[in-house]
Amino acid sequence: MSDRVLQLEHVHLSRGTRQILTGITFDVSRGELVAVMGPSGSGKTTVLRTVAGLERFARGRIVVDGVTLEGGAPVPAPTLRALRRKVGMVFQFHCLFEHLSALANVCLAPVNAHGVKPADAERRALELLAAFGVQHRAGALPRELSGGEAQRVAIARALAVDPPVLLMDEPTASLDPLRRSELGELLQGLLRQGRTLVVATHDEDFARGFATRVVRVADGVVAG
Repeated sequence: MSDRVLQLEHVHLSRGTRQILTGITFDVSRGELVAVMGPSGSGKTTVLRTVAGLERFARGRIVVDGVTLEGGAPVPAPTLRALRRKVGMVFQFHCLFEHLSALANVCLAPVNAHGVKPADAERRALELLAAFGVQHRAGALPRELSGGEAQRVAIARALAVDPPVLLMDEPTASLDPLRRSELGELLQGLLRQGRTLVVATHDEDFARGFATRVVRVADGVVAG
């Protein structure tokens, strides 16, 4: 593919004696929304976690916009810092910090991990919250947010350091059809900004309506 922003090459990952990824290989081009699909236990979420540097893999290679992760070794701290600027991740259950407001959640990584001045981080956070229609909830704690609001705050948090790649795990799992459509339109807007999205999902309708391409995973490899 031209202008590849993400490459997975023969990635293997095991947990104990169980093999989760057994040589998964695929590329993603800049500006794509790729849906990673497959049955439960096929390795969809694990793919996202390895790309985000959250799980060590045994063999293979992952390249994210010029940052390379090699299998079989811990990720060096400078590489991990570089990766954090390339990838944002939205977890299935959002994983917002319960004791922090929506605004503080979005500001946390830029200030504490990347040394952004608090005023600059807050300005960026408010811009993102406004773009996703939840600026009026900036002072709310996660427990005070609806599911859709929490998801939008989580997306804003993932984009706070302006990464080119956004990973999302089962983003439509708790959404009704209207909210699913709204999310799809929001993600299409991110594509128009030149971002790349990789979404692990069971949702065939969502993938059919909004993905540019589907990668199907079975038994830890790309199927077909």
